Amino acid sequence: MKMLITGGTGLVGHALAEWWLNEGHEVVIITRSHSAPRRSFQGKQPSFLRWADLKKSTSCQNIDVAVNLAGETINQRWTESAKNRIVASRIMPARRLNEWVQSLGTPLPLFISASGSSVYGSSLTGVFDETSPPDGDDFLADVVRQWEASADSIPAKRTVKLRIAPVLSTDDGAYPKMLLPFKLGVGGSIGSGKQPFSWIHIDDLVQLIDFVVKDSSLSGVVNASAPESVTNEEFGRAIANVYNRPYWLPLPAWSLRLLLGEMSSLLLEGQRVYPSKALEHGFTFQYGSVERALRALRQSALYS
Repeated sequence: MKMLITGGTGLVGHALAEWWLNEGHEVVIITRSHSAPRRSFQGKQPSFLRWADLKKSTSCQNIDVAVNLAGETINQRWTESAKNRIVASRIMPARRLNEWVQSLGTPLPLFISASGSSVYGSSLTGVFDETSPPDGDDFLADVVRQWEASADSIPAKRTVKLRIAPVLSTDDGAYPKMLLPFKLGVGGSIGSGKQPFSWIHIDDLVQLIDFVVKDSSLSGVVNASAPESVTNEEFGRAIANVYNRPYWLPLPAWSLRLLLGEMSSLLLEGQRVYPSKALEHGFTFQYGSVERALRALRQSALYS
């Protein structure tokens, strides 16, 4: 099959591209320039194409699957300029893809768009599955609503919007930053420690995307989150246990708000997201428990 990926040199896109290349698929990655990607590919290589060349390139004909993973990281202080970049980095690629598909004159067989579980809002006790209303009222929830509306505008015979929980990987993302205090021996709870935390191992996310491609009955919103949610305290204690580090120094909410501003809500609020659709369709999570996921990450880091 022929796969097109935007954001293919980022954390998820790179892992997905490598998996599909190893499976024998042809992969085209859309980039902003011809400069070398920040992550190298082992073995078979993907094709790289600039956005400016998307409409006129023959390498993007007969695409079987298009996956939009483009988007600037949310792990930064949310100044007004940062907010504008975060929104634009998600909306503009979807608009460019829309223009490209319109120029083809035929809808994509399958379009998969990254999205975010933050659209559900936060709750200490509630559990959100794909039937839950998108009731979030903060900045990130609004970003996700715009993101998904842009995805819906792209002509496709089948569209899947993956509401992705925080991705656990030692290569990049939030996890290395969460792990650092424990490695330094000063890890502990953040705020009250009672806020729920949903997550997904990078390997399970890649496998779920591949599963979506193979299961033609899956469409619409799909939660990309492990079945097991934990509290912030449970997550921290799991890290401490796996890495044999102490769990003792709490980080007060007020200090985090002072340090990170509005972005502190990512750590001080939470939600339990349940992947009902994936499970109902028969997807099996390799890392369904947080301790199993963390042990696998530590093992992979030792041999990388």
